[in-house]
Amino acid sequence: MRPHRRTPLGTRVPAPWVRTRLRVAPGVAVGLALLVAVTAFLAAVCPRVVDRAEDAGLRRAVADAEARRTTVQVAAPQLNPGFSPERREAALRPGTLRRQYAAVLGEVRRPLAADRAQSSYGVRTATPLAVPDAGLARPDNVPPRVVLAAQNDLAGHARPRSGRLPRATGTVTATTRAVEAAVTTETAEHLRIEVGSVIHVPGADRAPLAVRVTGILAPRQPEGAYWEAQPLLRSPSLVRDGNSPAAPTYWLGALLLPPQAAPAMLGTSGNPVRYWQVAPDTTRTPAHALPELRSAVATLESGPGHGRIRDAVDPDAVTETDLDTVLDDYEDLRSRIAPLVSVAALGTGAVALVVLLMAGGLAADRRRAELGLLRARGASLPGLAGRLLAETAVVAVPAGALGLAAALWAVPHGRSAYAVAAAGTVTLLACLALPVRAAARHRTAHLHTGREDVVSARPSRRRTVAELTLLVLAAGAVEALRRRGTSEGAGTRGDALVSLAPVLVAVIAALVLVRLHPLPLRLLTRATDRLRGAVVSLALARTSRASVSAVLPLLALLTALTTAAFGGSVTSGIGAARDHAALLTTGADARVESTSGLRAGAAERVRGVPGVEEVTTAALTLEAKPHDGPESVPLAAVSPDAYARLADRVHLGAFPARTLTAATTTPDGSARPDGSSGSGRSSGSGRSSGPGRSSGPDGSSGSGGSAGPDGASGSGGSAGSGAAPLPALASSAVAHRYGTAPFPVRLADGAHVTVRIALVRESTPAVTGTEFLVVDRSGLPSAATHPTTLLVTGSDLDAAALRRAAGGSPGVTVRAQERAAYAHSPLQTGAEHLYTAAVAAGAGYALLALLLALVRAAPERVALLARLRTMGLTRAQGRRLLILESLPQALLAAAGGTLTGWAAVRLLSPGIDLTTLALATPGAAGVGHLRTDPVSLLLPALAVLLLTVAVAAVQAWVTGRRGSVRELRVGERT
Repeated sequence: MRPHRRTPLGTRVPAPWVRTRLRVAPGVAVGLALLVAVTAFLAAVCPRVVDRAEDAGLRRAVADAEARRTTVQVAAPQLNPGFSPERREAALRPGTLRRQYAAVLGEVRRPLAADRAQSSYGVRTATPLAVPDAGLARPDNVPPRVVLAAQNDLAGHARPRSGRLPRATGTVTATTRAVEAAVTTETAEHLRIEVGSVIHVPGADRAPLAVRVTGILAPRQPEGAYWEAQPLLRSPSLVRDGNSPAAPTYWLGALLLPPQAAPAMLGTSGNPVRYWQVAPDTTRTPAHALPELRSAVATLESGPGHGRIRDAVDPDAVTETDLDTVLDDYEDLRSRIAPLVSVAALGTGAVALVVLLMAGGLAADRRRAELGLLRARGASLPGLAGRLLAETAVVAVPAGALGLAAALWAVPHGRSAYAVAAAGTVTLLACLALPVRAAARHRTAHLHTGREDVVSARPSRRRTVAELTLLVLAAGAVEALRRRGTSEGAGTRGDALVSLAPVLVAVIAALVLVRLHPLPLRLLTRATDRLRGAVVSLALARTSRASVSAVLPLLALLTALTTAAFGGSVTSGIGAARDHAALLTTGADARVESTSGLRAGAAERVRGVPGVEEVTTAALTLEAKPHDGPESVPLAAVSPDAYARLADRVHLGAFPARTLTAATTTPDGSARPDGSSGSGRSSGSGRSSGPGRSSGPDGSSGSGGSAGPDGASGSGGSAGSGAAPLPALASSAVAHRYGTAPFPVRLADGAHVTVRIALVRESTPAVTGTEFLVVDRSGLPSAATHPTTLLVTGSDLDAAALRRAAGGSPGVTVRAQERAAYAHSPLQTGAEHLYTAAVAAGAGYALLALLLALVRAAPERVALLARLRTMGLTRAQGRRLLILESLPQALLAAAGGTLTGWAAVRLLSPGIDLTTLALATPGAAGVGHLRTDPVSLLLPALAVLLLTVAVAAVQAWVTGRRGSVRELRVGERT
C-alpha cells in the first residue's frame, strides 16, 4: 500500500481538462457519443449494404440465365479419318478426355471460378439419328431420333429409378455392335422406352449399333449445369420435321452411354464430337470485380487462354459462351440503378454532415462565454483548439469505433475499406466541428460583443459569396439532372454533383428561409403589440432575440425533411409504377383467359371462388382485320355496362357505358323488326343484316346479298350500308390510323362488321398493348361473342382456385403475383431498402436536430421561467410561454421543409426515371415516374411540430416541480 503524500501548501494542482469537462457535462458527452455512433454506423453500413445487393444481383443474374448460356463450352470435332482407328478411339476414351479437362480448368483465372461439381466433359453425336424400332412414340407416324452421349460421372448426378447404370464390357471400339445405355425418366416417358428395350442406331457402312437400355435415371439436380448445359440429355423435345406449320413432328431424345463406350459412336453416322463444359461459380465473386471477371471470360473465349486450350485439346477446338452477354446485361442494369442509389446515399450523408456540423456549432455557441473568458485570460488559439479537440476525441473516437463494429457485425458481407473510411470520416468531422467553429469565432480575444440576434444581425460578404456559390451549384445540378437524367450514368457510377441535387435544393431553400426569417417575426411582433397579455409578446421577443446560431437547426431540419420527402416520393413512385404495370398486364385483380374459348358456365363458377367480388366477361380475338387488310388489331367484345364499371373501378380507361352501347334503330329511325341491337354486322351466309343493298369492304355492291373480300357475293359477310356503325373504343394508335369514319372489320370467322371509333383511350382492361378495339358484344355474330377472357375483381385471389373453377387449363394471372414478380433483382430490393432507410434517417435526423436545438436552449429557458415565476407567472402561462417561444422556428421549419420537399420533387421529376428500379423485368409494361408522396411529405413535418410542443410542455412541467431558487442557481452555474 502506497503511503499517502500530502501536497505542499501553496503548490498548484492542475485540474485535468478532459476529465473535468466530462464530469461537468456528462449529458452532453453521452449525446455526442450517441450521435457519432449512430452516424458512423449508418455511414459504415451503407457501402456494405450496396456491395451485398450488387453481389446478390450478380449471382441472381447468372443463376437466372440458362446454364447453356453461362457455361463455357469447349468443343472439338473427331479426329480426321486419315488417322488410325486406334488413335481416333483413344481420343474419345475417358483418360484422354480427363487430362484435357484438367488443362481446360487450368486456364480458368480468377475472379472466374469453375463449379467443379456441375462442370462436365464427354462425347456426343452432333447429328441426330432416326431409329426405326417399333414401340417407340411416333406422334405423326415419324420415327423418333436420338443422340448418343457419354458424359462423365453419370452416377454422381443421377440415381436409378428402375434398372441399373449402364456398363461397358471389355474394350469398346468402333466395330462394337452392342452397348448399354440409360435414359432419364422424361425421355423414357415421352419416347415409351422401358428397361430392357433395345434401340438400333443406324451404323456407318456397318450393321446398326444395338443399344440396350439398362436403367431409367432420375437427375439429382435437374436444374444444375450438368444437365442444363445440354438439356436434351435430360428432357426430350418435340421437333417439327420442316419449316411449315403443318409439317409432322417427331421426338428427339438422348441415350446416355458409359464413358468407356464412347468409341462406339465412331461406328455410327452421328459425327461424334468431344466437349468440355465449365460451369461458372459466382457465389464468391464480388460485383466490384466485374471488369476482371469479364476479362477472364474473354481470355477463355478468344484470348490467350483460348490459344492454350487449343494447344492442349485440339487445334480445331472452339470455345463458346454467352456468359459475357449475361455480365453485360447485369452491368447495364447496375449502371442504371447506381445513380438512383447514389442520390439516396449522398443525400442521407449530407443530412448527417449538416447535423454533425450543427451539433458542433451549437456546442461552441453554448460555451461562447467560457471560451471568450479563456482567450481573454491568455489562452492561445492553438492550445484552446487542441484542448477542445482532445475533449471531443475522447468521446467521438470510441463512439465511432463502436458504430463501425456494429456495422461490420450487422452486415458481414462487403468491402471493409469503404466502411472504415466512412466511419473514420464521420468521427473526424465530429472531432473537428467544435474546435474549428470555436477557433473561427474566437480568433481575437474579446469578452463582450454586440447583439447577434436573428433580427438585427446582417449577413457578411463572405456569407453572401458562399451562398451565391451554393446557388450556382444547385442550379447547375438541377439543370444537369433534368437534362441528362439518372439513366445516362452508365459506366460512371453517377455524378456526385447531380446526385446531390435534392440536398442542394434543400440547402438553398434553408438559406433563403434564414434570410427571410426576421420578416415574419417582425410582422408577428407588430401584430401582437396590442394584445392584453404579455406571454405572446414575450415569446416573440425571445424568439427574435435568439442567437444567430439558433437558426442552424433550420438548415438541418430543411435538409432532413427534404431528404425524407424525396426518398418517400421515390418509394411511392416505385410502388405506383409496379401497380400500374401489373394492372396493364392483368386488366383487373385477376385474369383468366383461353385463346380457344372458356368452358360454358366458367364465369358463374369463378364468381363462387372465395374472395371474388365481380367477374366481367370478354370475347377477345387477335385476328380482326380492318378494311380486310393484312394488319390485325385485337378486338374485344364486351357488355358495355359491366365493362364500364370495371374500367372505372380499376381506373384504367374509364368511359361512359352509353357511348359504347350499340344502336337499336336503323338510320331512318325505325326500330329493327327482330329487336336486335347489333347494328353494323352482317350474317355469315351472305345475306345482309340491313335492308336493301349492301356493299363489301372494297365498295362493291350486291343485290340482297353481301360481297366477300374478293368481290364475290354469297361467301362471307359484309357490313350493310343501311346498318348503323357499331361504336368502338380504340387506342390512340388505332384511332390515328383509321380515323373516326366508319370502316369495315373482318372477324376471325369471316363475318364483317362496320365500326366507328367513338372513344379513344390509352389503355383498356381487356387488351394488353397499345392497339385495340372494344365493341358491344350484342352487335357481333354469336360465334364472335364466346367468352375467352374473365376479368376478376376481388381480394386474396388464389390462382389455382380460379383455374379449377374455370375448368380446363386456362391461363391465370393474379395482379398481386404479377406485381411481386417485378421486384426480382436484389439490385432493386436493395435500392428500395436504401431509400426506405433514407426516409427513416431523414426523419430521424430532423427530430434529432430539433432536440439538439431545444436542449441547447433549455437552460436559458428554464432560468427565464424561474425568474418570471418569482414575478408572479403562473404554471399555465409558463407552459404557454415555452411553447409559443419554440413554435415559430418549428412552424417555419415544418412549412419550409414541406414546401421544399414538394418543390424538389417537382423540379427533379423530369430527370428521375424509376422504370429500371421498379420494372427490371424485361418487357414489363408501364413507366415509373417520380411523384409526390403526401405521407413522407407531411408526417415528418407534423412530427417536428408535435415534438416541439411536447418538449416545451415537459420543460414547463419539470420546471414547475422544482424550486425557483434552485433553478436560478443552476442557471448561474450554467
